[in-house]
Amino acid sequence: MDNHPPTFVVLGATGGIGSELCRRLARDGATPVLAARDEGRLEDLADELGAPYHVLDATDGGAVNDLFSTAAESGPISGAANCVGSFLLKPAHMTSDEEFSGQISQNLTTAFNTVRAAAKHMPDGGSVVLLSSVAARVGLANHEAIAAAKAGVAGLALSAAASYVGRGLRFNVVSPGLVQTRMTENVTRSETARRASLDLHPLGRLGEPEDIAGAIAFLLGPDSSWITGQTFGVDGGLSTLRPPVRRAAKG
Repeated sequence: MDNHPPTFVVLGATGGIGSELCRRLARDGATPVLAARDEGRLEDLADELGAPYHVLDATDGGAVNDLFSTAAESGPISGAANCVGSFLLKPAHMTSDEEFSGQISQNLTTAFNTVRAAAKHMPDGGSVVLLSSVAARVGLANHEAIAAAKAGVAGLALSAAASYVGRGLRFNVVSPGLVQTRMTENVTRSETARRASLDLHPLGRLGEPEDIAGAIAFLLGPDSSWITGQTFGVDGGLSTLRPPVRRAAKG
C-alpha cells in the first residue's frame, strides 16, 4: 500500500487565497508544491510549511510545464490549483491595451498554462481547480476586463473537463465574490467602497481567504470525486440572491 502523501501543485501560492490553501493542504497531511513570483514571500511560506517551492511567472507556459514535470518526478500529482490572478476596476473606455492584456495574461493565460501542464503530467487523473469571479456571472459595473478574462477561465475548465474525462482528470472552478486580500485592498480600505461592496453581498460580509481555500480544498480532495465541469459560486449569495434592503435605524 502506497502511504506517500498526496502532492498538490499550487500556483499563486503567496497570495491571500493561495497561501491559505497551502496551509490547509499541509495541515491535512498533503505536500503542497508552492509556485509564485515573489521569491521572498515564497521562501517564508516554504519555511513555514516545510514545502518545496519554485519561483516562476505563471504566464510563461514553459516554466509552468517544467514545474509540473519536476513535481511529478517525486510521484504522481494528485491535483493542482491556479490561484494566480489580478484585479482591475475600470470601465472599458478607460482601460488601456496594456491593462486589458495584463488581465488576460494573469487570469486566463495562467489558467490555460495550468490546464495544459496538468494534462501532460497527470496521466493517472486527479483534480484541477481554477479561479473565476462572480463578475463573470453577474453584470457588475467597471469590471469589463476582469469579467472577460474570468469568463474565459470558466469556459476553459468546461472544455478541459470534457476533453480529459476519460483519463479521470477533473476540472472545476471556484467563483468568488469580493475577498479581503492584499490584491483587493484598494477597495476594502475605502469605507465608502467597502460599504457598497457589503451591500451587494446578501450574507452581509466580505469573503475571507479561508472561505475560498476551503472550497478549493474540497474540490481537490476525494470527497469531490464525482464532480467535474462545474463552477461553484462562493460569493456570499451575490450571484444568485437579491440583497436585503438594509435601512438605517430611526433615531
